[in-house]
Amino acid sequence: MNQGKSKVNPLIGVVIGSDSDLPVMASGLELLEEWGAPFEVKILSAHRTPKEAADFAQTAAKRGIKVIIAAAGMAAHLPGVLAAYTHLPVIGVPIASGQLKGIDALYSIVQMPPGIPVASVGINAGRNAAILAIEILGLTDPTWQDKLEMYRKKQAEAVLDKNARLEECGFRAYLDGGQL
Repeated sequence: MNQGKSKVNPLIGVVIGSDSDLPVMASGLELLEEWGAPFEVKILSAHRTPKEAADFAQTAAKRGIKVIIAAAGMAAHLPGVLAAYTHLPVIGVPIASGQLKGIDALYSIVQMPPGIPVASVGINAGRNAAILAIEILGLTDPTWQDKLEMYRKKQAEAVLDKNARLEECGFRAYLDGGQL
């Protein structure tokens, strides 16, 4: 239920620092759509559009948003800037870019000063950010807990199916496509 596709107010605000971050976030956005989690996506920059980024964060709670996901590369100030302007939980997604391939973004997100926390997922882990946002929503709404339970069950079944196939055909045949 992306912006413009639903009249339901978004519960999750996703902010990317650049449109080049969108492909990294796509799998998480697709998961939110699949689960029916209302969200909105914005392109805002901590450096190039600071007033708009601050306004987004300051008005998010009033607009019904419960959690913010912020993706940024390089210096990755966006998650911290948003967190400075809201009391909502902010999940940072460090984007692999530039010379340091996301390590700088990861450090920028996890090294926040005391009093302005930002949660972080791994580099380019947009899907994990979406799952963490749903976990946060699940604290107060069992609908999301049910979605997470089904997701975890499917994950476990997939691993067990792979294990059964490996046991049946052996590691060499498994590596060659699971043929006996």
